[in-house]
Amino acid sequence: MNALAPIDAVPAAQAARSSFYAGMRVLPKARREAMYAIYAFCRAVDDIADDQGRDRAVRTAELQAWRRDIDALYAGGPPGRAALLTGAVVRFQLDRADFHAIIDGMMMDVDADIRWPDAATLDLYCDRVASAVGRLSVRAFGMDAEPGQMLAHHLGRALQLTNILRDIDEDAAIGRVYLPREALAAAGIIPTTPAQVAAAPGIDPAARLVATEARRHFAAAHAILTTKPRGHLIAPRLMDIAYARLLRRMEETGWAPPRRRPRTNKLWLIATVLRLLVFR
Repeated sequence: MNALAPIDAVPAAQAARSSFYAGMRVLPKARREAMYAIYAFCRAVDDIADDQGRDRAVRTAELQAWRRDIDALYAGGPPGRAALLTGAVVRFQLDRADFHAIIDGMMMDVDADIRWPDAATLDLYCDRVASAVGRLSVRAFGMDAEPGQMLAHHLGRALQLTNILRDIDEDAAIGRVYLPREALAAAGIIPTTPAQVAAAPGIDPAARLVATEARRHFAAAHAILTTKPRGHLIAPRLMDIAYARLLRRMEETGWAPPRRRPRTNKLWLIATVLRLLVFR
C-alpha cells in the first residue's frame, strides 16, 4: 500500500443507489470517496450472500476470495477486487478486522438461512453486518475513537433491527427469519417455517419487543450525537433521524399481517440533509 489507488466512478455510481447518498455526498472529497468505497464493498458481499440463484459452496468461495483480497491489500500484495478500498484504508487507517467481521456476517447468511436465532446470535449478526460497517464509517467521518466506536455500536444495531422489522415478508420469502426466538416465545409463537412465522397472529407483539430494543439503541446513538463529537456527522445524523422515523411509522401501523413495506422518501431525505447543513 505504498500509493493511494484512485477512486473510480464505480463506487460512486453504486453509492448513488443508496437511500443515504445525499448524506455521503456532502462529505469532503476524500471522506466521500472512502464512504463510496466502503459502500461498494458492503454491496458486493451482501449481493453474494443474498444470491439465491447459486448454491452455498459457490457463494462461500466468493466471500473467501474477498477475504483473501482484503488480506492481500493489508499485506501490500496485489489486492484484486479489494483495490477499490486502497485509498480509504490508507487515508483513514481502516481496521482489517472490521472488513473480516462484515464477511463473517455474510457467511452467517450463507452457511444456513438464519431462522429465529437466539438474542445473542442476533446481536452478533447485527454487530458484524451493521456495527462493523459503522466502525469503518466513523473513521471516514473523522470521529475520535471512543465516541465513534460507541456510535457505531448503537446506531448500527438500531438500523439493522429496523431493517429486520421492515423486511419480515421479504426475508421469509427467501427462507429467513431474523426475529429472535425469545421474542417469538414471549408472543406465544412456536416457529415451524418462515412463512408460518410471518403469518402468525402473534407477530405484532413479537416485533414490538424487537422495536423496543431498536429504540434503546436509537436513544443511545442520539445521546452521543447530541454531544456534537468531532467529525463530519451529517451522514450518521441523517441515518439516525430517517430510521427512527421509519421505526415510529411501523410502530404506528403495527406488524399484523398483511403488511405494507414502508419506504423512505428521497425528497424528504434531501430536505433533511439541507436542514442539517443549516443547523449543524
